[in-house]
Amino acid sequence: MLSKRAHKAGLFQRLPLAALAVAAAPLLLAGCLSEKDIDLATYVEQTDPADQLYNEGLANLNAGRLKEASRKFDSVDRQHPYSEFARKSMVMGAFTNYRQNNYDDAISAAKRYLALYPSTPDAAYAQYIIGLSYYRQIRDVTQDQKEARRTIEAMDELVQRWPDSEYVEDGKAKIRFARDQLAGKEMQVGRYYLERREYIAALKRFRVVVENYSNTRHVEEALARLTEAYYAMGIASEAQTAAAVLGHNYPDSQWYRDSYKLLQTGGLEPRENKGSWLSRAGAAIIGT
Repeated sequence: MLSKRAHKAGLFQRLPLAALAVAAAPLLLAGCLSEKDIDLATYVEQTDPADQLYNEGLANLNAGRLKEASRKFDSVDRQHPYSEFARKSMVMGAFTNYRQNNYDDAISAAKRYLALYPSTPDAAYAQYIIGLSYYRQIRDVTQDQKEARRTIEAMDELVQRWPDSEYVEDGKAKIRFARDQLAGKEMQVGRYYLERREYIAALKRFRVVVENYSNTRHVEEALARLTEAYYAMGIASEAQTAAAVLGHNYPDSQWYRDSYKLLQTGGLEPRENKGSWLSRAGAAIIGT
């Protein structure tokens, strides 16, 4: 009979190669890991309580240590997913990213929050963060205004879905600013065409301002530019109507005085044609 030692050796020799590798792995790992590595592995595996991580995140946020606050809020979400503290950490993480000007990350986190928790008390705040993140990226009117359009979309959703929210009034203010930017962009392009005597292209831009952005500061100039463009094209009736609408809404405006003088050079004066699109659009203008 084989001795016990020989029997064990025979069994060991018959083990599959993969099994031998698995059996040897702990021995190899133990031989490779230093004391520092073992401590690090223990640290990585440990899970801190959710409330502790969340409160540490708030403390760092209040102290202005925004990157550390972000790490704490991320840890709550990672270590305790779908917990109450993970829900709170998600929206606070979005805010912390916003504070760091990490707008894409803030928007992503806030949208994820709304997808998971659309009916919670913090949902309106998450939507507000999305709008603010777009708002902070609005560029000069000489550049593309996609952020202005997205600001309007985000803040309008806030106003529609959460009309009683404390963020609504500021959301409306941001909408007004973004709309003013869009109108300013139309004016900038319209003036470009007008200077080059491309009157039809210019008229289209100024008409957009009068019809779609009648409550912005740009509508006054838009009416004056319409007067100028129609007069240059020889369309006297529309030029007179544009000036009349301008005078009705902004009687003390320098733009109106300039338009009046322009018409006088051709023996004309402001006169409203009630059948004109300008007359209909004029009824929606909020003048001073």
